[in-house]
Amino acid sequence: MAGSRTYVRFDWLMIFMYIALVIMGWINIYSASLSDTAKGFWDFDQIYARQFMFIGFSILLIIFLLAIESKFYEKFASVFYIISLVSLLGLFVFGKNISGATSWYTFGSFSLQPSEFAKAATALALAKYVSDIQTNMQELKHQIAAFIIIALPAILIVPQPDPGSALIYAAFVFPLYREGLHGVYLLLGLFGVMLFVSTLAFGAVWVAVAIVLIGSIIFFRNRKKRPSIIKYVLIAAGCIAFAFSVSYIFNNMFEQRHRDRFNIVLGKEVDARGIGYNTHQSEIAIANGGWLGKGWTQGTQTKGNFVPEQHTDYIFSTVGEEWGFVGSMVVVLLFVGLILRIIFKAEKQKSQFGRVYGYSVAAILFFHFFVNVGMVLGIFPTVGIPLPFFSYGGSALWGFTILLFIFVKLDGANYHYS
Repeated sequence: MAGSRTYVRFDWLMIFMYIALVIMGWINIYSASLSDTAKGFWDFDQIYARQFMFIGFSILLIIFLLAIESKFYEKFASVFYIISLVSLLGLFVFGKNISGATSWYTFGSFSLQPSEFAKAATALALAKYVSDIQTNMQELKHQIAAFIIIALPAILIVPQPDPGSALIYAAFVFPLYREGLHGVYLLLGLFGVMLFVSTLAFGAVWVAVAIVLIGSIIFFRNRKKRPSIIKYVLIAAGCIAFAFSVSYIFNNMFEQRHRDRFNIVLGKEVDARGIGYNTHQSEIAIANGGWLGKGWTQGTQTKGNFVPEQHTDYIFSTVGEEWGFVGSMVVVLLFVGLILRIIFKAEKQKSQFGRVYGYSVAAILFFHFFVNVGMVLGIFPTVGIPLPFFSYGGSALWGFTILLFIFVKLDGANYHYS
């Protein structure tokens, strides 16, 4: 009898969108970092040359990820998670401080940021736990265990300090919601953010007055249903207590640079030359682009180096200036298309493990994309969240590549045949 061979069908649409985003990312990094001092294309003192090398290693990484048996990722998910926690803990002893954060291991001229890889490890661990036959996300004990899996790496990242990377872990609530977590958690989280921002904008006293008024209106509108006044009082008291704690949290748990960035977005400070310089110059660059942009390598803000670190967190401002509204929309549509494709494929998974992991990938990419673009446009404060596949950095590119192509492998195995 002839021997059988196993074939795996990969989703080439996802792969194509990944390739398109990486290429477009490098093109914009090239423009943002192009220097007259370059000795040639292969001058690895230049940022664009190093990013080209990182992309080359990504190709080898993809081949390796797709060559591994898909069950391997599920079987060793807990091991990857533990390794990621150990690598984050090790930073407190062996980490190097770069740009004010002890988030890196350095090996000569090469640096590695473990928090970029911890996202994929956490996604695998969460998928492993939720897909366990004994787990029911409607039970409180399982909800607590899932939240602990999500919280541990975030807790280790915050003191580096890197609140932006820690914030990303909030994205894991969405795959849990898909698997049965009650929607009240999403509403509480959204309400908490709104309450926090409102208190910073208007003050705890005015927010407390608003809570009492809104609570009273709701109570009297429902009086025919005989609502429990004690429940309303307790909820209002909890909200007011949180509002009055915001000032302490803001002044003691945030660094001055983070407080300044929040104040700028809230309109409390106008500092176009100091802490708000990046955002101000980024907005100018995007406005300069108009409909069709100034052309590749022709951006005046980009060429003049007016936007600091434009090749990293502010790379989207280069897109806006040199490719204009049309080019920016192409990038946005590629990201939206990739995220929707991942969700669509996640729903098609035969295993719950693959589905949870797929939703985790989509949620992380969406969170990065949404916050980074909002930050560049001045809608959100600067929190140091890179744009996937665009921002310069080997750790970020490899972390996102690992995150995505593990799912490509899981999805491909979903269709395997002999």
